[in-house]
Amino acid sequence: MSVITSNDQLVALCQRLEKSEYITVDTEFLRTKTYYSKLCLIQVANEEEFHAIDPLAPGINLDPFYDLMTNENILKIFHASRQDIEIFVNEKGVVPKPLFDSQVAAMVCGYGDSIGYEKLVLSMAGATLDKSTRITDWSRRPLTQRQIDYALGDVTHLRVIYKKLNDQLIKTDRSIWLSEEMADLTNPETFIVRPENAWKRLKIRSSNRLFNAVARALAEWRENEAQTRNLPRNRVMRDEVLLEVSAVRPEHANALGSIRGLSPQFSQSKSGQNVLAAVKRVLEQPVDSLPVISRKRPPAQNTDPVMELLKVLLKLICQNEHVAPKLIASVDDLEKLAESDQADIPALHGWRYDLFGKQALAVKRGEVAFSMKNGEIILIPTPATETDTPAEVQESSQPES
Repeated sequence: MSVITSNDQLVALCQRLEKSEYITVDTEFLRTKTYYSKLCLIQVANEEEFHAIDPLAPGINLDPFYDLMTNENILKIFHASRQDIEIFVNEKGVVPKPLFDSQVAAMVCGYGDSIGYEKLVLSMAGATLDKSTRITDWSRRPLTQRQIDYALGDVTHLRVIYKKLNDQLIKTDRSIWLSEEMADLTNPETFIVRPENAWKRLKIRSSNRLFNAVARALAEWRENEAQTRNLPRNRVMRDEVLLEVSAVRPEHANALGSIRGLSPQFSQSKSGQNVLAAVKRVLEQPVDSLPVISRKRPPAQNTDPVMELLKVLLKLICQNEHVAPKLIASVDDLEKLAESDQADIPALHGWRYDLFGKQALAVKRGEVAFSMKNGEIILIPTPATETDTPAEVQESSQPES
């Protein structure tokens, strides 16, 4: 083990790693005072060796590492990879391919929703992690040996976890399930925040079109400002202040400066003038031309019993098939499915349909019913459809002995 701090060391390491069948990868970063995460440490390992790469070392060029990330002959293994990949996309426009996310793989294998790395290490590698350096400033140098050892644990134990999860995926013939999930994580668009869509992060409850239009305009301005200045959104303008400005809709600096949470100095600044300009652009438009924000409707009252049945079905199937419910369908998905057989939800496509969606539709049509056997809930064909309901509906729903 070593900490890579020079270009020569990094090139030599990547040349060795590029001969590997797989590598495990993790990062340490800071994001408390910036919009984009500050990459502070990269950890990598293969079967024979494990190292930390210091991206803050003077003069180091990470291009060899990013070339490794796009080498499609090597499987890249992460745990909860979204934040790591987001950093690579923002730093270099790179998405690691092919990809194996052990958190998603664990969900496919029935280890629960979004299981943490520490629990997987304990259950699969039989080890415990040193928590003493979990909360640390990874940008400070020099790093202590304890910090480095803690960070490397995120890739050394991951080797064991990967092998065991991969064996389970192959044994249960679920590798294709994971591949479908990885397709989303390897799409660069997943990690790019478009300022014009920033308003979706706000909890807008108003049906006032003018209010909504100003909030959308200000959210877009704030996102651009945060990205340009590399500041957290709330350092530019807090959500509650943004919504207050949207409600007041000030047309001059004095009105802007009187809003709680904004100083008089802000109203005279360039940012303040940009806010006023954004408000003005909205106010100059005819109200009828402003977009309407569609709101989630409460579920129809007559769908409540269907929802309850679908929840029971989802729990039953996930218990029997050893897969995390969150991976199959959310509560919102079940609500949509309760209302429509043609709902545009993942559960009605691909492997989710084969596992859950097909039986959910059968339950809705009354073709399958719930019953009890030996204290367990099971599915049985209803008498009216015994002749045309496939036997596998009952077989696949039987609890494992």
